[in-house]
Formats: sequence, structure tokens, C-alpha cells
Amino acid sequence: MVNTKITVLDVQQAKKEGRKLTMLTAYDYAFGLLAAESGVDIVLVGDSLGMVVMGLEGTVEVSMEDMIHHIKAVVRGCKGPLIVGDMPFMSYNISVREAIHNAGRLVKEGGCEVIKLEGGVDFAPTIEAIVKAGIPVMGHIGLTPQTASALGGFKIQGRDAAAAKQIIDDAKAIENAGVFSIILEAVPAPLGKLISETVRVPVIGIGAGSDVDGQVLVFHDVVGLFDKFVPKFVKQYTNIRSIILDALNEYKKEVQNVTFPGPEYSFKMPEEALEQLKNMIKE
Repeated sequence: MVNTKITVLDVQQAKKEGRKLTMLTAYDYAFGLLAAESGVDIVLVGDSLGMVVMGLEGTVEVSMEDMIHHIKAVVRGCKGPLIVGDMPFMSYNISVREAIHNAGRLVKEGGCEVIKLEGGVDFAPTIEAIVKAGIPVMGHIGLTPQTASALGGFKIQGRDAAAAKQIIDDAKAIENAGVFSIILEAVPAPLGKLISETVRVPVIGIGAGSDVDGQVLVFHDVVGLFDKFVPKFVKQYTNIRSIILDALNEYKKEVQNVTFPGPEYSFKMPEEALEQLKNMIKE
């Protein structure tokens, strides 16, 4: 699917056909290119860039300007997948009017095709308003990182029946509000399966088991580039961090030993011109 542009309808059709969706985050042009070449269906420019790219402790400090900047970079390199722009903390929490305005900014200024926001029942009216404004919305329930402190930290959600029922209610509410898909984060696998069977829209899991409609992971986690915090649900398919460090250490060593740059990496000057230059310097 590398050369095929994925749309919202394609994402919804995947669930009807029983085809698992693949989704990655990306935060810049280079990783956007790689994600597109891999053939994944969806690329999320997530506010997790706050931790992964900007070195922040969490996502709450990420601004609209940060998101637009990174979305634009990904869009330049990512032509096939559906590109989702993450609504940062407090960009949709104050009023419905402001939420629509900021969603529009991500699409108009950033260039993404759809937006994602966190929240369930309480944010259904906001989602409905954004959808009515003509902007497709991806929901995000379960563990919602922007409000993780209110949930007791980055912990699994829905362990007991009451909490699980609330997440199911959240899924139904945002489905009725018009989301085209839902990210479900950090819940027990049986709950993930139940929610996927309950709603008609695709449920894309991250730490929600295999019986959902697709999976999403952070690009840097998949390739082993970010090791400050590695959740239980992350599988590192390679470790390019160690490869990069080996290359950098070798570079430093060769510079210090004057073996780089060698003749093959240097430019020559005609001997006659060099002698003329030396004479000019002497004068």
C-alpha cells in the first residue's frame, strides 16, 4: 500500500474486511518517509513528541505551534498513509468553539487529514462539533496520557468491572459522536476484545491485546531509539540506538587518530595552483 493514499473510508473498510490496521507515530520528515515506505496504514504525529523529541517529562507542555511544526515536516515526507494530527493538552478543553478552531489549524496549517483527541463521554459533544465542522476525528480512550495524573499515573486502566464499564461507555459515546476510529490504550486484553466487538468503528490498540482491529506504536520504541521509558506493551524490533552509538564512537576515534577524512573523502587541488598559492602567501 506504499503508493496508495489511505483514506478514512479505507480505515473503516479494514474492520469490515477483518484486515488488521497498522499505525506508527512519526515526528519529522525522515521518519515520515520511512513510515510511508513501510506501507503502514496510518501515521500519527503524536504529542508524545514532547517526551521523545523535545525531552520533556510529559505531553502537557506541547503547544499548538509545536504540533503544527512537526505535522508539516511529516506531511512533506509521508504521502501514502492517513496522517493524524494530535490535539495537544488544553487545545480542546476550554470550549467547543476553541476546539473547532484548533482542529482547523492542525488541518489547514499543519496539513494533516484528520485529528485525534483524548477523552470519552465528557468530550463527546466536542467531538460531534468538530466532525460537524468537516474534520474527521480519531478518539483516544483508556489511558489518556494528557490526564494521566488524574488516572493515577501511567497505569493500566479498566481492571475492575466498574472501570471497564466506564471505558465501554466512553467508546460508545464517542462512536455516537462521530469518530471514525478509536485508539484504546493500556487496558486488559479481554476488555480490548469486548470493546472492539461492541463498536462499529475500528479500535486500534496500544497495550490493549491482539483482539482489536489494529495496533499503534511509537516509531522510536519500535526501532529501539528511545529507552528512557519502555512500557510493557512495547516490542523493540531492533536497536538502532546501539548501532548509532557505535558509529558515532568510531567517527570520534577516526577524527582523533587523523584517519578521517582520508584521501577518498578529501578534495584535490592542482599542484601548479597550489604552488602559485604558496608563492602568493610568501609575498
